[in-house]
Amino acid sequence: MWYSLRVISGKEQATKENILREAEEASIEQDIEEVFLPYEKVVEVRNNKKRVKEKMFFPGYILINMEMNDQSKYVVENTPGVLSFVGPKGSAPVPLKDKEIKRIFGEVADKEGRELITTSYKVGDSVKVISGPFIDFTGNVEEVNDEKQKVKVVVSIFGRPTSVELDCFQIESQK
Repeated sequence: MWYSLRVISGKEQATKENILREAEEASIEQDIEEVFLPYEKVVEVRNNKKRVKEKMFFPGYILINMEMNDQSKYVVENTPGVLSFVGPKGSAPVPLKDKEIKRIFGEVADKEGRELITTSYKVGDSVKVISGPFIDFTGNVEEVNDEKQKVKVVVSIFGRPTSVELDCFQIESQK
């Protein structure tokens, strides 16, 4: 059965490794089928440089497929980094429903192979166009659309403010 664990945010990977190590030391590795960290790859563009980062779907949570018994529950709950099983306080951990698991794995599969690009641009930022028909124009960011990887910039064309839609890679921040 799949369960959700509350863990220290930002320490999900280390906690996963701790769980697997603790299970091996307690000789209960057969009770733990899988420890799953749902994440997506995010491409961050800063100063015209691409950096790929892994972004957790649910920061502070891990999914674990395990056979629940007193010993396995004790070992997992007392692993460094684990805060608790998700569920009502004082009761046995509640397994996730099949449709919840299918939805989570479906969401992860949908985003697999796709890179989401986030930018460091905000509305009002002063930018310079570095490629395309508006090269060397400067303006201010009017709108940011991370999903489409587009930015609307207001530039001055013939003395009039004109809104142009550009790819994130076509602009750079003005210092």
